Amino acid sequence: PVAGDAPNPPLSSVPFSGKILFRRSHVRDVAVKRLKPIDEYCRALVRLPPHISQCDEVFRFFEARPEDLNPPKE
Repeated sequence: PVAGDAPNPPLSSVPFSGKILFRRSHVRDVAVKRLKPIDEYCRALVRLPPHISQCDEVFRFFEARPEDLNPPKE
């Protein structure tokens, strides 16, 4: 990749500012707005026929991980 301080860097090398541009409250707002569609998707997924709803991929997706059970403190 071209260094960000190079003259006229290509668009693909421009770094995304992330948290500087979008404050933490914005991230939370976006996450809250996604809750309902994600909930609806998950509920629809588990209502599908067993060959889909009970496949290994779905079980792994819903399997709790250690960080799910003990989330990091901020």
